[in-house]
Amino acid sequence: MKNKIIASALVLVSLVSSCKKFLDVVPDNVATIDNAFTMRSQAEKFLFTCYSYMPRDAEPGQNPAITGGDEYWRPINFADAMFPIARGLQNKVSPIGATWGPMYRALRDCNIFLDNIGKVPDMSEEEKARWIGEVKVLKAYYHFVLVRMYGPVPLIRVNLPIDANTEETRVYREHVDTCFNYIVQLLDEAAASLPNEVETPSQLGRIIKPVAVALKAKVLVTAASSLYNGNPEQIQVKGKDGRVLFEANYSKEKWDRAVAACQDAIRLCRDLDYELYEYNEANTLSPSMITQLSARNVVTESFNSEIIWANTLSKSAYIQSISQAHLDPSGASNTRVRDNLSPTLKIAELFYTKNGVPINEDKTWPYNTRYALRVGKPEEKLHMKPGYTSIELNFDREERYYANLGFDGGAWYGQGRYDENNMWYVEAKFGQVQGKASEEFGSVTGYWPKKLVYFRNILDQNTYSQTLYPWPLIRLADLYLLYAEAINEAQGPMPEAFTYINRVRERAGLPTVQESWTNFSTNPGKHTTKEGLREIIQQERLIELSFEGHRFWDLRRWKTAPVEMNKALRSWNLRQKEPINYYVPVTIINQSFGLKDYFWPIAENDLIVNPNLVQNPGW
Repeated sequence: MKNKIIASALVLVSLVSSCKKFLDVVPDNVATIDNAFTMRSQAEKFLFTCYSYMPRDAEPGQNPAITGGDEYWRPINFADAMFPIARGLQNKVSPIGATWGPMYRALRDCNIFLDNIGKVPDMSEEEKARWIGEVKVLKAYYHFVLVRMYGPVPLIRVNLPIDANTEETRVYREHVDTCFNYIVQLLDEAAASLPNEVETPSQLGRIIKPVAVALKAKVLVTAASSLYNGNPEQIQVKGKDGRVLFEANYSKEKWDRAVAACQDAIRLCRDLDYELYEYNEANTLSPSMITQLSARNVVTESFNSEIIWANTLSKSAYIQSISQAHLDPSGASNTRVRDNLSPTLKIAELFYTKNGVPINEDKTWPYNTRYALRVGKPEEKLHMKPGYTSIELNFDREERYYANLGFDGGAWYGQGRYDENNMWYVEAKFGQVQGKASEEFGSVTGYWPKKLVYFRNILDQNTYSQTLYPWPLIRLADLYLLYAEAINEAQGPMPEAFTYINRVRERAGLPTVQESWTNFSTNPGKHTTKEGLREIIQQERLIELSFEGHRFWDLRRWKTAPVEMNKALRSWNLRQKEPINYYVPVTIINQSFGLKDYFWPIAENDLIVNPNLVQNPGW
C-alpha cells in the first residue's frame, strides 16, 4: 500500500513548481476556538492549526541547524543576516533563532484541541482517536524542539485555567529526564491510536504510527547521549527551588531504552516495507551514477521508500535556488539561481576515500599531498572533467562525495543533461563559468551542496524550473545509524551494530566497516573497540546525513562541538585563476564554541515575566 501511495504522490509532486503550494496541511482560514469544535470540518481546521507550528526547516534563515553551525557559509551580506549564531553573535536580550514563544503557543493550541475534540458530534470515535494521536505526536515534537534547544524546560501537560493567578503562571523548568520521559509518554499514547499508513496521497505529511515510533527512538538516543546523560558540566543548572535539573551520574539504562525503541521502530518499518532508497529509473546508467543518484534523490525525491517523516510545511524552493550552481554560461545572469549556499572545506574533507575510511586513515590515499595538483583522466569522467586540473582531494573519494558536492572540475549530472557522455562540469576558478564574479552570487568556498538540488530541475537563461520536495525529518538511514550507535553504547561492537551501519554503506557503494578498516586503515583494529566504533558511527552519520540539519544537533549531543566548532572555516582562494593559486586554503572565520553554546539563552524579558525560570549557564 505504501509504495502505491508513493507512486501516486510522485505524479502529484512532479506537477508542482516553486510558485505553487505543495501538499499543504494548513488551510487558508485558520480555525478559531469559538466554532472550532461544533462540527468535523471546523475541528479539522484546528487540527491543521496544530500542524502549522512545525518549524520551517528548509528555510536557512529559520533553521539554526543550517545557518548556526560549520557546514555552510554564504556571502558576507547574507552571512551578517543569516549566520549570526555561527559568527558568535547569540545574545540573551533577543535570542537569535529562538523557538520559546512559537513552541509554547503551539503547545497551548495542541492542548486546546485535546481538551475539546471529544465534543465534535459528527465524527466517529476511531477518527477522533487518530486525530488525538496526531496532536500528541505534535505536542511531543514541540517539547522535543524546546528541550534540544534549551535543555530542561517547563512542560505544558495541560493549559492553565483562564482564572489562574499570577503565581500559577510562573512555571518552573523541570528535570531534563522528566522532560524526555514525558515526551516518550506522549509518543507511546499516540502510537496506540495511529494508523500504519495514510489512506490517500492527499494525506501525505500527516502523522502515522511509524513517525511516532521513529521519533521515540530519536528522542531516547538523544536522552542517552553525553550532553544529557551523566554530564557534570550542567550540574550548575538548578531551579529556583534548588532542584538539580541535570543528572550527574551516567545511566546505561538510558542506552538500553534507546536500543529497544530503535528495534521497535525498525521492526515496524520493515513490516510496512520501508527500505533504503535506491535509484532505479534508468537501466542505461553506470553503477557509479546510480549510487550517486541514490544518495541525492533520497532527499529530493518526495516520499520515497526511505522517508519516515517529512515536513510538508517546509518548502524546498529557496534552498534549492541557493544550492544550485550556475551551470550554463547563458544563464549566468539568472537571478532565480543565487548559488551561494556554500559547504566548507572541512565538510569536503569529511567524506571517505573510495575505500570507505577517512582520508587521514587510508594508507593507500595521499593525505599529506591532498592539495597537490592532478589532472582528470577520461575514465574518471563521472567524477571529474577529463583533462581538467584539480587537486588530489577531489579524486578517489567515495560516491557520496560526488553526489553531495559540486566543486571545481567536478561532474554535475542532471539539470537537463541525462547522458553520462554529455554532463555538466563545474569550473569555479576566477573568470570561469562558476567562478566568483560578485559579492552576492556564487559559492564563497568553492563548493555547492548538490545533494539538495533535485536532478531534474531545469536551469536556462532566464528561468529555473523546480520540483519541490518536503524537508525530510527522519529517514530510514537515520534510524539505522541511531540503532548502531545505541547498540554500540549499550553493548559494545556487537554484530547488530555492524549490520545496520553496513546497510547504509552498501547503498553508498562502500565495503563493510570490517573490510574497509582491516584492509585500508592505518588503524585496522579501530572498529573492534567501543570507542573506535563510536567514532566510525559518528562519522558515518555526519556523512550520510550531511546538509540535512543533523550535524548541528549531533555535535552537541555527542559533546564533540568544542572540538569541531573551534576549527577555522576555510575556502579556496576564489579570486585566483591559476590552479596553483586557487587551491590555497583561506580562512573565512575562526569560530568559537564554549559551554554556554550548548543551549540557547532564555530571553531576559521571559525571565522578568517569570522569575521562577533560571538562565542557562554562561548567559
